[in-house]
Amino acid sequence: MGYIIPKGTAVLVNVWGIGRDPALWDNPLSFYPERFLGNTTDYRGQHFQYIPFGSGRRMCPGLPMAHQVLHIVVGSLLQSFDWTLENGVTPESMDMNEKLEMSLQKSTPLRLIPRASGLAA
Repeated sequence: MGYIIPKGTAVLVNVWGIGRDPALWDNPLSFYPERFLGNTTDYRGQHFQYIPFGSGRRMCPGLPMAHQVLHIVVGSLLQSFDWTLENGVTPESMDMNEKLEMSLQKSTPLRLIPRASGLAA
C-alpha cells in the first residue's frame, strides 16, 4: 500500500480494530456467536479476521486441538456445576467495560463461582 517499513521495525497489528471492523463482521460490537455458524472462512489460511489466532505457518499450535475439544470441556463444566456470579452481580449490572493493554482484558474481571450441583461423584 505504498508504505516503506525499515528493516528491524516492530510492527504492531491492531487486533482490537480487526475484531471490530464492520467491513469484516456484521454488527461487530454485539455478542453474536451464531455469526460463525455456516461460515466457510478457513481459520487456518489467509483470512485475517481470525488474526488473534495467527495465520498460515504462524498459526496458534493449539488451535486444532481447541477446535476439537472446547465444546466438550465447556459442556462438561456447564453440566457439572451450578454457576453463580459473585457478590450479587446480575447479568444486567455486569461491568462490560474493557481496558486497552497489549492484550485486551475486561477492566473488571468476571469471576464465576462453581457450586456442586448434587451429581454423584
